[in-house]
Amino acid sequence: MLKHFLPDQHVKSIFEITPESLHEKGVKGIITDLDNTLVEWDRPYATPKLIEWFDNMRKNEILVTIVSNNNEKRVKAFSDPLQIPFIFLARKPMTRAFNKAVKQMGLRKEDTVVIGDQLLTDVLGGNRSGFHTILVIPVAQTDGFVTRFNRKVERRILNWFRKQGKLNWED
Repeated sequence: MLKHFLPDQHVKSIFEITPESLHEKGVKGIITDLDNTLVEWDRPYATPKLIEWFDNMRKNEILVTIVSNNNEKRVKAFSDPLQIPFIFLARKPMTRAFNKAVKQMGLRKEDTVVIGDQLLTDVLGGNRSGFHTILVIPVAQTDGFVTRFNRKVERRILNWFRKQGKLNWED
């Protein structure tokens, strides 16, 4: 059961994920979470550094779709200025939004990674859907109410993985 919570890869930040490293794995697309993965959950727009990251992906023909459990207003306000496709109210870890995103990009699961900051939504949903999953350390140290509960559960799972030698970073 816990294997569904284990990411295939973990990095400290989205900025450690480069087009070159993705191309080496044959990756052509990214499904990414928004809040606390790309920016703080209460930051309305992308930072200049993040805009540069998106531009770099675009220049290297890596497609990106944002898949968020947040509402349409939040996700649209963030995604539209960047011209990034998005899915809101995704109900992660349910698999429907992940499958919809990969279909919209016209890619196969084998060509796509799922990136997120939460084991209970992003990693679990991505793993259950058959994607390569990448866990990032949350951008902010604060969270919304539901996420605060999830973080407590995640800490226990992460600690178990660390004790088993399956994860070796500190957040």
